[in-house]
Amino acid sequence: MKNERTTSTHLPFFGVGRVLPYIKKYRAAILLMLSCGILASLMDIALPLFQRYALDHFVQGRTLDTLWLFITIYGVCIVLAGAVNYVSCSLATILEVRVNRDLRNRLFSHLQSLSLSYYNRNSVGYIHSRVMSDTSRIGTLVSWTLMDVVWHSSYLVGASIVMLVINARLALMVLSILPLIVIIFSFFQKKLIRVNREVREINSRITGSFNEGIVGAKTVKTLVIEDKMRTRFEEETGQMKKKAVRSARLRGAFAVTMNLASSLALAIVLWQGGYLAASEVGTFSMFMSYASGMMEPVRWLIDCISDLITTQVNIERVTDLLAEQPDVVDSPEVIARYGDSFSPKRESFEPMRGDIEFCDVTFRYPDGEETVLEHFSLNIPFGHTLAIVGETGAGKSTLVNLICRFYEPTDGKILMDGVDLRERSQLWLHSSIGYVLQTPHLFSGTVRDNLLYGNPDATEEDIARALRMVSAEEVVARLEHGLDSDVGEGGDLLSTGEKQLISFARAILADPKILILDEATASVDTLTEQKIQSAIGQVTRDRTSIIIAHRLSTVRDADCILVVRDGRIVEQGTHDALFDAKGYYYRLYTRQYEDEATGAILG
Repeated sequence: MKNERTTSTHLPFFGVGRVLPYIKKYRAAILLMLSCGILASLMDIALPLFQRYALDHFVQGRTLDTLWLFITIYGVCIVLAGAVNYVSCSLATILEVRVNRDLRNRLFSHLQSLSLSYYNRNSVGYIHSRVMSDTSRIGTLVSWTLMDVVWHSSYLVGASIVMLVINARLALMVLSILPLIVIIFSFFQKKLIRVNREVREINSRITGSFNEGIVGAKTVKTLVIEDKMRTRFEEETGQMKKKAVRSARLRGAFAVTMNLASSLALAIVLWQGGYLAASEVGTFSMFMSYASGMMEPVRWLIDCISDLITTQVNIERVTDLLAEQPDVVDSPEVIARYGDSFSPKRESFEPMRGDIEFCDVTFRYPDGEETVLEHFSLNIPFGHTLAIVGETGAGKSTLVNLICRFYEPTDGKILMDGVDLRERSQLWLHSSIGYVLQTPHLFSGTVRDNLLYGNPDATEEDIARALRMVSAEEVVARLEHGLDSDVGEGGDLLSTGEKQLISFARAILADPKILILDEATASVDTLTEQKIQSAIGQVTRDRTSIIIAHRLSTVRDADCILVVRDGRIVEQGTHDALFDAKGYYYRLYTRQYEDEATGAILG
């Protein structure tokens, strides 16, 4: 059988067992593919035997008896070989695309379950290369590479057996090169694995830089740093070139050495087999066919083994990602009762009221040693508004991350309606939280599609009410196709203010019991800010609201204000109480008021 694919195969030798759990559903198809491959190799092994018979019987014997029987059997073998080749190649193609699909789906679903800390540690390019590039190589492994290895190996074994049966002495001389091949393989294995692991890591960085250059195109242009971005990209591709050249040289040395060893087989037949030529033309011709025919399988196996070694790195990367565990997990008892994000048991969800209480909470981030909260207690009754203020980078999002259970307390507990959050599922909690980010994010699709992410069952009346509550109906009215207007990738067809209003409406459409506004007005224009501020008073009614704010004038009416400085809560109370205390909040407020007043005068 001859594989029609001309591209090199990719995937690992040691480490294949790590992907077996993800491909065992295809074991029947794999077995059928391999069986067809073995049958095809037997057909190819039989062809030199036909050649031997024809030379000895028809040529040297000078007779044509049994010719038609010979032609019939030979023709059947050719047809059968074509049929099994077709089946095995078809199955290899199907297996490749299905394994790619399954692994990518598995990785994407797994990524959805990981905690935010994983995304803080790893870049988009790093993750993208695992989901797309590495899975592609694994798909090739369980299809084309596996079939090639089995076919070529069975051909070598079968041809060796036939040669040993017919002429053991000559066969052993031909097969004496196998120990040499094993020694060469062992020598190159570790070197190739190490250098290709380095190549894949550099490739991840290149993908990340490419992604940054595209996503941050506007920032690059406004900062006029095209040359710096190009220089950084060229440095990384230069490193990639050096490592890739080293890898290619190693692979080349490996292939040349192995090919030299395999070529000895043909030389041995020409040297020793000449004595057979005078008396046993058919046998000599058969040995020549096997010796030369073994060259292609050996070369294929060289390529396969080389790629198997290099793609071991891809398997490691994919399986390591699948083995990554989230920092925040529901207990088995909670999952049994409430389900998980992909199989929720919503009928078991208790109604949420929205009472939040921190009970002697101590917290430090998983990758940090400094304690952010220490023995912190706070009660946020339903319907109250908590404001968290402080300078940029002070750590205002820590409490919100804990309430949303993006992180869990190091010590102590957080109660929701009097129950420890760890006794409820994350989906139960997140289903009742509306979160408006400082930098709004919309998904590709229409305005309607994005709004329905907040509530898939929302009616036209519900959508209109949500838009009206946040003063976003004017935004939709200005769009050419209204709710059915496309927002572009990440919402780039809309302005920042328009995206913020749409994301605000999306959060309200979910009718959350807890509303979180994370500096929702920090990156919008004055008019949009006024619309959001006028909407806040209305949408926070009958909800527990948490407002992270940079502009202190927006939180004067909050029931409680937490003042954060250098990652720690330094003051808490109402606006009047904090202002009268003449502390850090007072200095922040007066300084900001003076800056705004000065700006208004100069404006």
